[in-house]
Amino acid sequence: MSKHVVIVESPTKTKTLQKFLGADYSILATRGHIFDLPTKTLGVDVDAEFRPEYVPIEGKEAIVKALRKEAKTAQIVYLAPDPDREGEAIAWHVATALKGTKAKILRASFNEITKSAVLEALENAGKVDQDKVDAQQARRVLDRLVGYKVSPFLWKTVCRGLSAGRVQSVAMRLICEREAAIRAFKPQEYWSLDALLFKTADKKKTIFPAAVAEADGEKFEIQNADAAHRVEADLRSAALTVADVKVQSKKRNPPPPYITSTLQQDSARRLYFSPKKTMMVAQHLYEGVEIGKRGSVGLITYMRTDSTRVAKEAVDGARELIEREYGVEYRPDEPPVYKSKGRSQDAHEAIRPTYFDLPPDEIKKYLSADQLKVYSLIWDRFLASQMSPAQIERTSVDIAAEVAKTGKKSGGVQNYTLKTGAEKVTFPGFLRIYQDVAEENGDQEAPKVLPTLKAGDALTLEDIKPEQHWTKPPARFSEATLVRELEANGIGRPSTYAQIIATILSRNYVRLEDRRLAPTDLGETVNTILVEAFPELFNVEFTAEMETELDRIEEGTDTWTSVMKTFYGPFSESLDHATSRTAEIKSSHRQELEEKCPECGSTLLVKWSRTGKFVACSGFPKCRYTSDLGGNGANGGETTDQVCDKCGSPMMIRTGRFGKFMACSGYPKCRNTKAIPTGVSCPEEGCGGDLVPRRTKTGRTFYSCSRYPDCKYAVWDRPVPVPCPKCHGPFMLFKSTKTNGDSYKCPTCAHTTAVEPVAEAVPA
Repeated sequence: MSKHVVIVESPTKTKTLQKFLGADYSILATRGHIFDLPTKTLGVDVDAEFRPEYVPIEGKEAIVKALRKEAKTAQIVYLAPDPDREGEAIAWHVATALKGTKAKILRASFNEITKSAVLEALENAGKVDQDKVDAQQARRVLDRLVGYKVSPFLWKTVCRGLSAGRVQSVAMRLICEREAAIRAFKPQEYWSLDALLFKTADKKKTIFPAAVAEADGEKFEIQNADAAHRVEADLRSAALTVADVKVQSKKRNPPPPYITSTLQQDSARRLYFSPKKTMMVAQHLYEGVEIGKRGSVGLITYMRTDSTRVAKEAVDGARELIEREYGVEYRPDEPPVYKSKGRSQDAHEAIRPTYFDLPPDEIKKYLSADQLKVYSLIWDRFLASQMSPAQIERTSVDIAAEVAKTGKKSGGVQNYTLKTGAEKVTFPGFLRIYQDVAEENGDQEAPKVLPTLKAGDALTLEDIKPEQHWTKPPARFSEATLVRELEANGIGRPSTYAQIIATILSRNYVRLEDRRLAPTDLGETVNTILVEAFPELFNVEFTAEMETELDRIEEGTDTWTSVMKTFYGPFSESLDHATSRTAEIKSSHRQELEEKCPECGSTLLVKWSRTGKFVACSGFPKCRYTSDLGGNGANGGETTDQVCDKCGSPMMIRTGRFGKFMACSGYPKCRNTKAIPTGVSCPEEGCGGDLVPRRTKTGRTFYSCSRYPDCKYAVWDRPVPVPCPKCHGPFMLFKSTKTNGDSYKCPTCAHTTAVEPVAEAVPA
């Protein structure tokens, strides 16, 4: 028998640890929690200091038995689940299960799975951190009380099977409020006016753009077409000269190493990975991957962290690698130090590689495609964080446009100021390996190429391009920007972001449309009722304060039972008040139809199921008539003029988890479905197909021919049936970038034009 036992969460870790520790150690895995609250009862005695009732998780009995058997003959049992609150709670539960054994039970915690880190953790093993356990226990009990007591309220006011969550419902509220703001938004017209100029004395005639910024020294905004054309006429007669040229040298500091939230955000923007997928891949990299003769290797540090702290040996290793691979000029004289934002617990390091002799390119044959992408992201970001700043030369040019006074009305504009500029990287620094990515995956604006300019240089007007624009509503949250919003508001913690988003998606409260989170009708209804009935509970500020309370428990400055008492009194009162208004709230959201029941003549009502709206007789249960909803419900539909190619029934537009699609109205007898056509025919000669939306494995939307695989035409941007005004092509592509806003671009001649508000009528 082994002298010592090490108990971890994941069986993947066991191979890596066994290689480090040898035959004297037996490595066992709990495969997550072994005890939890019961699934069919509340499991919390609110009258006895909120005492939780922990029971073995179904299917874990054999694991608990194996742990006890191995511990009976061991000298020391090391509890080594993950180094966070959940891991501490698992260690506590395992210690409870092993009571009665003679082995000495110690808690060992390591942030990276390397031999030195593991041996150091075993040597310094101590007691289970009861404060951290209590913080996890408080969160679990809070979530259980809210879920088990508020969910039945939703059953009575909406439909059975729904559920509420203390944190998830607040995330859903943020999404619903953003949707309301989008609907309430009224676009305002404005114009931009770019003059295309060149230096009069320049024989090469290097053309560059400059935008109108001021009129007679005051900030100038062009509100309508008349003003735009008036300014255009003025500039065509103006004398143009360079008024001022400023050249500034600035440095751009590298970004800090990843924490959980920034890894999830960058992975979503660069790789189109959901937070859940990112964390799953990162977990595998942390626990260990088989790397040839080296065996199982933990490639990154622990991936659930809110700290940017980095161990000295990692900093030293990165600096040596940077100097060796890129040159001494890329290694700063002093290592950068990054401050963690908010209430960082600083319990772990930032996310970084564990071995600097295993660059992604050298081990890519041992990694899956997803593992390589995430590992490369972490590798590049960490090395960049330890590199020298980039040096940028920024040129700003002011151009004076003196309007000819001939025929000028008294009081009119006499002079305009145009502005332009350019940036040049004089030393790339960290940009050599880590390039900035636009927030919304928009195209980066191409850097302007300016001729050599000095004050007094005469300029010549080549052309003027007035363009109409409309102010844009706030964008829907992407998974990345929602994580950022949750973090900024103090909602959730590194270990919960991915689960929050996965939960509201799985409950059909939210769906992904073009990688954006949009509330379903069901989600908006549930949110409205929860906010109306529990305005203080499902509130951003209150939820953030509860996270702070949990932090105080972990820090030992408060007790979990006192936090529960402070929470439960007001919560219980709110629940009683909401329950007394159940009938009133249900009635206020009741929707009656003008049509009568065809079977009994009673009023027809719009009701909810977990999958969406449907029509039902108000005489239920005596009359059980139901029908599909001819509207926009989650399982309702809009009738189209197309017929099913399988049974001839009308096709309807329905909405599912991944957005709208077409389905046969003969469901469930006919289950035919297909994508909604964009209204654009495939441009391939003789094809005859239509362009329809499809999704990649990573959830990104693209548009391809409906006759695939016979025709493989495809584009990333949404085709719209708007003819190109330049080459008269039959359609254009809708593009939306942070830099340029909404525009149409011709796939044939690349002509680009602005999108007016009427574009909302284009099929999605």
